[in-house]
Amino acid sequence: MSDNFSQLVKQQADIVRIIGEYIKLRKTGAQNYTGLCPFHKEKTGSFSVNATHGYFYCFGCHEKGDVFTFVMKLENISFPEAVRVVAQKAGIPLPKREFSSPEEAREAGVRRQLLDIHEAATQYFEAALKSPEAARAREYLTGRGVTPETIQKFRIGYAPDDFNHMRNALKPHFSEETLRASGLFKSKEQADGSLGQLYAGFRKRIMFPIANEQGRTIAFTGRALDAKDEKGRDVAKYMNSPEGPIYTKGHVLFNLDKARPEIRSLGFALLVEGQMDCISVFMAGIRNVVATSGTAFTEAQVRLLSRFSPNKQVILNFDPDTAGRTAAEKAGAMLIEEGFDVRIVLLDDGLDPDRYIRERGLATYTAAVRSAHRYMDYLIERARQEFPGRTADAKVKAMNFLLPHIRKIPSPLQRDEFAADAAQKLGIDSAILRQELRQAAQQRGESVRSHSHDPASETERILLRALVLPESDPARQLAAAQLAEHPEWYDGLPASAVLEALVLSPAPANPLDAAPDQSSRVLLARSLEHSDATEGSINQQISLIEQVEHALHTREHRYLERRQRELRGLMSEAGRRGDDQMLLKLTEEKRELDRRLREH
Repeated sequence: MSDNFSQLVKQQADIVRIIGEYIKLRKTGAQNYTGLCPFHKEKTGSFSVNATHGYFYCFGCHEKGDVFTFVMKLENISFPEAVRVVAQKAGIPLPKREFSSPEEAREAGVRRQLLDIHEAATQYFEAALKSPEAARAREYLTGRGVTPETIQKFRIGYAPDDFNHMRNALKPHFSEETLRASGLFKSKEQADGSLGQLYAGFRKRIMFPIANEQGRTIAFTGRALDAKDEKGRDVAKYMNSPEGPIYTKGHVLFNLDKARPEIRSLGFALLVEGQMDCISVFMAGIRNVVATSGTAFTEAQVRLLSRFSPNKQVILNFDPDTAGRTAAEKAGAMLIEEGFDVRIVLLDDGLDPDRYIRERGLATYTAAVRSAHRYMDYLIERARQEFPGRTADAKVKAMNFLLPHIRKIPSPLQRDEFAADAAQKLGIDSAILRQELRQAAQQRGESVRSHSHDPASETERILLRALVLPESDPARQLAAAQLAEHPEWYDGLPASAVLEALVLSPAPANPLDAAPDQSSRVLLARSLEHSDATEGSINQQISLIEQVEHALHTREHRYLERRQRELRGLMSEAGRRGDDQMLLKLTEEKRELDRRLREH
């Protein structure tokens, strides 16, 4: 991807609109937008997007960058892929693909080859499912109610019980490096330290492809047909592809590629546990269903749901066993903390969604989903079941169970409502719960305040805003020239390091890259954020160059006042030592300085 094209995309793409597709932003000034940072957990928005300069910055975790950096980090893709994604979102036609360096070309080539080999493997497994050897696999799928249409839709396949056949089938089309990097094969280390011959990692398993958001296969889950191998050893029921350049387990939701239009349309997602539950629910007609896949629910998956669920609503239907209940509660807590409206489905007789649909029918399951319990009501009932009775000990345990969940609720009103409801149903003094919550809120407030300190004065902010402008801008020229001639005007200021950096050389494409350290970066970001804060004030009624002139005049005046105080001390010291020559020199300097101050 050429530099010219990436610059064109960056100039034409609306960073606010692009980032706004991933997280909710609110306008906080003429050109500034704020939201909850997608790169770390927070309750108070410290993530800032500056439309004028085309960058984002988080005052909490200090992630920063332009629109490409944001997409790269959030979607776990390379720079060229991010340029293509942003270009497509902005409606900019893509040129013939070019690369700015051999390394970039090699990285893109590796990813492309890995996507290609996963497509080839999908086709290989699909074909193998039709073979005589796969009769048991087909019987299993039929017994689970999986129709031929479902098999085709989800591209379900079969991994033969053979170490070498798949390798031999793919070897003519892919390099040894790609075969090894794919995660589809294994090898044993030899006595001399070298790697032995590759053999199939998935064998005698029903294969479920895991796709990215674009629908391309990036990994597999294999379901074993036998509980033990030929030597009588236990076999893992499910096996997932290892993580690699194109696949990170915690960053993927199974079936999201097919479910996302329905999630957007209906305004909520149904989250289940495992591929078979997801497939059964989807094929029964509920198309907004996604699943976790062999991993605990993660913050990255919360962000995925935030992107595609505009109303931030999720219904959980995990397995009813202890592990499933624990997983559902952890997922619910994470979603609640990010402001989701969470509900939970409780199916009769401890059935999972797949079996419930097969035994009770779609209509009954749909009714269960529609009558899903509010997550908070579910937690209160869980506390009552886990710690029955009205003894003091039971109440303390119930309160300790609920408090971590209550503290995660971002809305003070909802926290108080939940606390009052829990106290009434469990017979706990609501004042005790509210006191606990007040302490938690105070701790959160102190944490937020510690991140919001802004030491820069208004004159510093004006000068910083001028210095990040193009070199041809008169306001920048004036500020840079005067400060270059009089570095003493900003010496010792909180912004001195970044002012010096910007005076010595023009601001880079992302102005934050000019900051020499983290504290300077925060200060600069705050200053540029404040460029909108004076909207409607007197600063908006005069030009920037006039503001710069006033700021420079102020800095000079303050320097002269500071030097005046220094001279008084130096003159006193010279008189004490009897250094008449130095005293005369200092007196002359003070006389000149007094004159300049009178003229200011």
